[in-house]
Amino acid sequence: MFEILVWAGAALSVAGLIGLMWCIVHVVRARGKKLDDDALRAVVQKVLPYNLGALFLSVIGLMLVMVGIFLG
Repeated sequence: MFEILVWAGAALSVAGLIGLMWCIVHVVRARGKKLDDDALRAVVQKVLPYNLGALFLSVIGLMLVMVGIFLG
């Protein structure tokens, strides 16, 4: 049972990392377009909730992995 917890946590962590990479790529593309400060700030503010959500997902996944390892 705890092996499932570890693998589910690993999957959540990978999903969070993919989300973080998406956020990085999105902001780098916006910077590459040479936008003015206000437009770039708007892009970053739009991406920020996704960034925090992906970070939260990754942390929850790592916590599940640790709980699965300690209890297993």
